[in-house]
Amino acid sequence: MKVLIADKFDKSGIDGLKALGCDVLFEPELTGQALADAIAANGVDVLVVRSTKVGEDVMASPLKLIVRAGAGVNTIDVNAATARGVIVANCPGKNSIAVAELAFGLILALDRRIPDNVADLRRGTWNKKEYSKARGLYGRTLGLLGVGGISCEMIKRAAGFGLKVVLWSRRFDGRDRALSEVEAGELGIEKACRAISVQLAPSPAEVAARADILSVHLALCPETRDLVSADVLARLRPGSFVINTARAECVDQAALRGAVRDRQIRVALDVFAREPASATGEFSDPIVQEPGVYGTHHIGASTDQAQEAIAAETVRIVRTFKDTGKAPNAVNV
Repeated sequence: MKVLIADKFDKSGIDGLKALGCDVLFEPELTGQALADAIAANGVDVLVVRSTKVGEDVMASPLKLIVRAGAGVNTIDVNAATARGVIVANCPGKNSIAVAELAFGLILALDRRIPDNVADLRRGTWNKKEYSKARGLYGRTLGLLGVGGISCEMIKRAAGFGLKVVLWSRRFDGRDRALSEVEAGELGIEKACRAISVQLAPSPAEVAARADILSVHLALCPETRDLVSADVLARLRPGSFVINTARAECVDQAALRGAVRDRQIRVALDVFAREPASATGEFSDPIVQEPGVYGTHHIGASTDQAQEAIAAETVRIVRTFKDTGKAPNAVNV
């Protein structure tokens, strides 16, 4: 079985695939037509990608399986893959801790204005009078949109900081109530729920109305595009925080800029509507020019621990597919 890895990938995963007896090609810079040509010329059975876009034009014969070495599959044309009989599988949950760690880092950065502190010190400016102003996190309310693996890790960390939690997800019944012990057990967060209050809200807007910090953890799909709308943002109290480590398209970008300008909402983003296609390049998204907006370079899943876990899951998927013809975590079967 020939496997083409067309993205950065942990060495442990490459070694694991070779140990399965796979013929592994590692070409992390391949994109577009060059990627399609490589698949056709080398008789590639399995394509492994992270952020590389895979459209219908890339799905050359004899491709049978695409593995997204991560959770979201919005960079892959799943409908085209299905029409061509190509299985698409992902690695859900393997980067949850890494993303939650970054999200909490961004929350702390906003509260204590850590980037501004550093910038002033590097300019030779001492301004303790300004930077000693912070509300602190204890006792405040963290609002979560989505309740997948990342949100569950957020709840665990919220317990450590003494935050209350209010959340919304389509998986619940839409009633305004506390998360039940059974539901907490199913999510693996029963210990955290014994330490802090975790409430379910009937809508994203109601989460925003109750939250001091609104953190987005949604997969991108037609139903979640611009889900954090102007109406949702308008329910936030002035001075609230918005954190997005999911997908930029889940938040109305124009409305977010307006909330920053008009209502003193402070924002921290790891994802942007205008991200470069490559790992390095020019960046021009205007939202980062707004005062009160911090950003990181779409690095939520980029820890050694997360990448090793994702590599191991990729190897498991390919092993199972090689042995049985079926792929774990398939999103289009």
